[in-house]
Amino acid sequence: MKQPDRKRALVLRNPKARRGQESLDGPFRQLEHAGIDVTIETFEALPEIARDIVRLRSIADLIVICGGDGSISSGAMAVMESGLPLGIMPMGTANDLARTLAIPMDLTAAARVIAAGQTRRIDMGTVNGHAFFNVASIGLSSELAQGLDPTLKKRFGRLGYALAATKVLTKASRFHATITEKGRTTEVDTFQIAIGNGRHYGGGNIVRDDAEIDDGHLDLYSLELKNLWKLALMLRSFRSGTHGAWQEVRTARCVEFDILTKRPMPVNTDGEIVTATPAHFKVHPQAVAIFAPEPDPRAQPIPMPLFHR
Repeated sequence: MKQPDRKRALVLRNPKARRGQESLDGPFRQLEHAGIDVTIETFEALPEIARDIVRLRSIADLIVICGGDGSISSGAMAVMESGLPLGIMPMGTANDLARTLAIPMDLTAAARVIAAGQTRRIDMGTVNGHAFFNVASIGLSSELAQGLDPTLKKRFGRLGYALAATKVLTKASRFHATITEKGRTTEVDTFQIAIGNGRHYGGGNIVRDDAEIDDGHLDLYSLELKNLWKLALMLRSFRSGTHGAWQEVRTARCVEFDILTKRPMPVNTDGEIVTATPAHFKVHPQAVAIFAPEPDPRAQPIPMPLFHR
């Protein structure tokens, strides 16, 4: 039986994450000093995360996931249903959700954020019932996720992504898709359709310059280049979220989207292939409470006019 003044944390750890073998002794001491008792469960496959949360949520006051963006998204639906707040120990490769929420990459500092007890309610996106926090995509990113060797990813991190991306780009081709938004249907030929819920994705790219993870919307872009070589000229704008200023990039903001392709195509959510088209995307406002620092009011994004054809 727990002491009245202490809380219980269910900690789910992915030892196969890029930083999965790092010591958690220091971070756990931070939690224990803050009056939080730790119960550790390791998992070998992503579906185990949700099962562990459902099985053990009755003995926990908060949940902590030690892993990357894919691990966090895999447990998202179970976290939402449990009603418990979520702590993040960023132990993956890109850690884009932690970046969006200003959670430190240093694990002991990340534990201090959890110990401080400040939570922020954030939106969650779903595609065909599968959760994502950062971005879901069809096309180039899905091909990258399918072709990325897990050993290469763990050993080389972002460099591993870059090596795999080079291989994907040399073989890429456009596909035809139908985008439905607010009852309006648009036919496109595109290399990629991405739908963001958060702000950061792909190791630091920005979904849209004024996107926030609690704005109640999804942000779509479609990469409608005729020649993929021009993507090299656009890379800086993807890092700043201003890619919508390019005429070849279609943008839209809505709470739901439907994407249909001529043949089923895989959908990548936060680095994991989870479903295929036809795909229904939806935002769930303020779905989950996550331990995070208070947002800096001085760091407000500056809106930029976007081409929306």
